[in-house]
Amino acid sequence: MAKSRSSVVSSFTIIKGSLIDETYAVFRDWDFDKSRTENLRRVRENNTIGATSTHWARDVAKVINRRFDPSGRDRPLVELALAGCDRDVWKPILLFHMTRDEFLVRDFLIRWLYPQFAQGAYRLHTDEVTKYLTSLSKKKGVDWSGKWTDSTTSRVASGLLRMATDFGILTGTLHKEFASYHLPEESFIYLLHAMADVEPNARRIVDAEDWHMFLMDTSDVERELLRLHQFRKVHYEVAGSLAQLKLPHGSSADYARELCA
Repeated sequence: MAKSRSSVVSSFTIIKGSLIDETYAVFRDWDFDKSRTENLRRVRENNTIGATSTHWARDVAKVINRRFDPSGRDRPLVELALAGCDRDVWKPILLFHMTRDEFLVRDFLIRWLYPQFAQGAYRLHTDEVTKYLTSLSKKKGVDWSGKWTDSTTSRVASGLLRMATDFGILTGTLHKEFASYHLPEESFIYLLHAMADVEPNARRIVDAEDWHMFLMDTSDVERELLRLHQFRKVHYEVAGSLAQLKLPHGSSADYARELCA
């Protein structure tokens, strides 16, 4: 796996966009018997994504190479695409996997966009996101990739709002507003498994800030868990600050295979 970029602020991938359809197409045609380099070479040489130019095909391959580890951490995401997983279910899973190694998207969604939602913001503007990006320059532990001009910062700000729109979190073209977003049940259960892969504590899973990417707080997560418990799709019990969660499968990879069946 490539070196983690989880603390790198990069303009390139944000400006290129979410690439939801392109990523699905690449993974829909993925060959696990070949290396990542070989698979991405096919994207460029055979234009498996139907790109309008070789330049765009090259950029798509470059972004996917930066964002994902198809044979490792992100293999379940690839397997879901190979099996033809419903796009509405796959999209939030894609966002979750993308933000494992895309610092700026994750930070924007969790630490800027969600607080705007919680505070009841109505319309969101690029200049507000620009101020957020400027504030990141003072944050410790963040690595900046290259020097940004004012134009670059503005393009990244627009790109972040556009990505949130692509994933259905925001709506609108010129003026962005919060959409009435609902995380599909299958996606929700997958995310539970993915979080449990690295965090066995049920309380911490319920309280995880990852849910903020989907405009959910702890009460929203608990409400959905109790509903799923009622229908015996998960086992969830809570008593004060203590919580017990039992999932139907041992890992996110196992659950992905169930979804693919």
